[in-house]
Amino acid sequence: MTPGFRPARAGCKIFRLPFRLSPIVSPLLPAILFAALALVATAPIHYEPTIESLNQHPLPQWYADAKLGIFIHWGLYSVPGWAPLVHPNHDFESTDYITHNPYAEWYLNSMRLDGSPTQAYHREHYGADYDYYNFAPVFDDQIKKWNPEAWATIFQRAGAKYAVLTSKHHDGFTLWPSAVSNPSLPADRQHATRDIVGELAAAVRKQDLRMGLYYSGGYDWTFVHGPIRVAADYKSVKPQSAAYGVYVDAQMRELINRYQPSLLWNDIDYPKSGHPLEIMADYYNSVPDGVVDDRFGVKHSDFKSPEYETLDNISPIKWEECRGLGRSFGYNRAEGEAETIAPKDLIYLLVDIVSKNGNLLLDVGPEADGTIPAVQLSRLQALGNWLHQNGEAIYATTPWTRASGTTADGTEIRFTRKDSVIYAILLGQPKSSSITIRSFSPNPNAKITILGQAGPLSWSAQGSGTNVVLPAKLPGEYAFALKIAGSGL
Repeated sequence: MTPGFRPARAGCKIFRLPFRLSPIVSPLLPAILFAALALVATAPIHYEPTIESLNQHPLPQWYADAKLGIFIHWGLYSVPGWAPLVHPNHDFESTDYITHNPYAEWYLNSMRLDGSPTQAYHREHYGADYDYYNFAPVFDDQIKKWNPEAWATIFQRAGAKYAVLTSKHHDGFTLWPSAVSNPSLPADRQHATRDIVGELAAAVRKQDLRMGLYYSGGYDWTFVHGPIRVAADYKSVKPQSAAYGVYVDAQMRELINRYQPSLLWNDIDYPKSGHPLEIMADYYNSVPDGVVDDRFGVKHSDFKSPEYETLDNISPIKWEECRGLGRSFGYNRAEGEAETIAPKDLIYLLVDIVSKNGNLLLDVGPEADGTIPAVQLSRLQALGNWLHQNGEAIYATTPWTRASGTTADGTEIRFTRKDSVIYAILLGQPKSSSITIRSFSPNPNAKITILGQAGPLSWSAQGSGTNVVLPAKLPGEYAFALKIAGSGL
């Protein structure tokens, strides 16, 4: 007799299969039914445009594990590519910050401020009557030289896991051929002639990186021209017309539907006349493992986005610091070595951020033709070299019970964790052949190694601390990572 399926009762009805199962399929049927039920149970959530529904969105594991992304500010402002070398600490509340803005991507605003260094620079190099949007044909000519595959390779070698491109900055010029017409700009000066968004997305995805898109929803100086002269203007220059809300909603949906970005990175809030909750719901339903930042002006986000600042303690909420390699996000031809973060400090910065549950979104500001300045390339190379050796202590880690520690001689330490392994990363050069990690007592059977070199290190308890004998020749130049396996902590 061929094995059959035992009838099951559903209410008072007997369920019978309208066909006979083969001897091969029949024994597998319970597993098939279980798999089918599992698929139903894990079906993607359908998100509604409410805070309650959007807050059900889980933080995707890829984003939690990535730790490093590359931000790219590139546009018409890259043609003049200049800002004054001031405000290295980004003291945004300073009385002269607006007129002496170090952000080169704010060139259009700064050039219109009487007495500003940028206005003086613009008049000297282009003339007082030279319109900013005259940079559009220059930019379009320069981008013919751009190679998106070269960028993607650079980002991958730097150790980044995602890239975020400025699809539209505050000047309203888009880096994709938007079908949504800008009512304030001539047809030939609304967007780049190349589909920069699409070309870069294809290139970075070939390198197994995720692609994200920045969009300036809060400011668009083609709708409300400004300029921003005083602090009160930061709010009044935000366009809120019905037409602008329709415009932003349409461009956001275009970006989502056409490019499926893994990050949707809005800036300066979202127009009140727009529909940010609907955009977020549409985005999650289209890209379930996508993430949104906290700059939409609503009470939902997947992460916080401090700018040129770090946190003192571990944050239970995922966060991402965005900052440039120099003082500006956009290309500033005036910046050089002195204004660019040192390789050692850049690596220490990444380690500190990761130890506190953060990601680093590190910005490059390419020249108009797509060339990444040599000083920025050198930093990306140093970062990539360090991560090639020590990435195990960074990628896919979680914070330990505390982020910080010190050695007995005062060297700072940052801790990360991966399963039962703890990593202790030294933010300084050891002063002797051994170090003592204060207030750190692992299991007596723990094994300690240093990343980049095979073989266990000798260690012993020293009061409440742990003394570790270092190898005669340390691997690398800085930020040495100790791996403590079986610590029991």
